[in-house]
Amino acid sequence: MATSDHYFYVLECADQSYYAGYTNDLEKRLAAHNAGKGAKYTRAKGPSKLIHHECYDTKPAAMKAEYTFKQLTKAQKIRYIAEGRENGK
Repeated sequence: MATSDHYFYVLECADQSYYAGYTNDLEKRLAAHNAGKGAKYTRAKGPSKLIHHECYDTKPAAMKAEYTFKQLTKAQKIRYIAEGRENGK
């Protein structure tokens, strides 16, 4: 992984809610969430499952993707994730 990569990611939490974020170290961030260090951000205790991620060249682009996702309704979020899976993201 190049250090210039920035990831927008979506987790499905144990309570079936979604958490979106951005990071430059996706593996480390996922490990933190599943170790309970991300629980204060995900609002749910228990394991989180990565269900979607996208790679960007710049941090602002990843931040914009996160912001856009957070503005969606739950139904729109489900549709966004489903479309991403269909397109191989």
